[in-house]
Amino acid sequence: MMKDNIREILQKALEIGRAEIPKGKVATYIPELGKARADALGLCLSLSDGTVYKVGDTNLRFTIQSISKVISLCKALEVRGTEEVFSVVGMEPSGETFNSIVELDVRSNKPYNPMINSGAITVESTIVDYVSFEELLDYSQKLCNDPGIALNREVYYSELTSCDRNRAIAHLLRSKGIITTNIDTSIELYTKMCSLNVTAEGLANLALVLANHGVNPLTGERLMSPETARIVMSIMLTCGMYDGSGRFAVNVGIPTKSGVGGGLVAAVNREMGIGVYGPALDENGNCIAGCSILEYLSQQLGLHILN
Repeated sequence: MMKDNIREILQKALEIGRAEIPKGKVATYIPELGKARADALGLCLSLSDGTVYKVGDTNLRFTIQSISKVISLCKALEVRGTEEVFSVVGMEPSGETFNSIVELDVRSNKPYNPMINSGAITVESTIVDYVSFEELLDYSQKLCNDPGIALNREVYYSELTSCDRNRAIAHLLRSKGIITTNIDTSIELYTKMCSLNVTAEGLANLALVLANHGVNPLTGERLMSPETARIVMSIMLTCGMYDGSGRFAVNVGIPTKSGVGGGLVAAVNREMGIGVYGPALDENGNCIAGCSILEYLSQQLGLHILN
């Protein structure tokens, strides 16, 4: 990878992404998210030697939303262990929308994977009696190398008062014996984690820790085991982009997780972390500009996992 032309490649990637923005829409089912600027777009690339490349709105804060599922899964695997976590949630793509309840009722007793809402709520239920929100917040700050991460209370309350579907999912999981803890506390923890304010640069740092198999290369601190990082990146590759995960894996081939707040976190094994922010979403709930950006970067920098 030639560092001298990375800035030029990133700038071109941003232009490609901007052309896609009019085709997407900002999420409005959580009322507070609908206030985001549809034309905002930022791209950050962090290398293991400490070099950071930024173009666009990389320091604009937005809520992490479903990317928090990555952080919670990392913590759950560290605190409860692989066997315990995957006894209540699977590892397979669901073939349904991220907030679907259908597969739980007719196809499977436990959620298909931790990257859909039912799986993430289940993951939170495994740690809610072991880890406080404050501890998860501190963990998020360390993973993102960003002490400025905080709870966005406006989004939190907006989300908490419009999450009837998530509560229905939790009650169904409780009826099947998958969730055995208090439903309200599990939903509150899940919603708080979704409501953390982050930046594209912070997401690039999170991805870099995963890509470096759990160690922050900038500080030398180990934040998760190599096994946890490997498991999480594997699930990101197969399930991280909702209904578009298969096509994304073929075209881009980088373990990536999206959030309806507009974020994308992409971990290139042993090489770099990439963070994107763009609140205009495609039909699957993924950052529409970011998908094109990552496809271009994958092609130009040879980042596909099978290259």
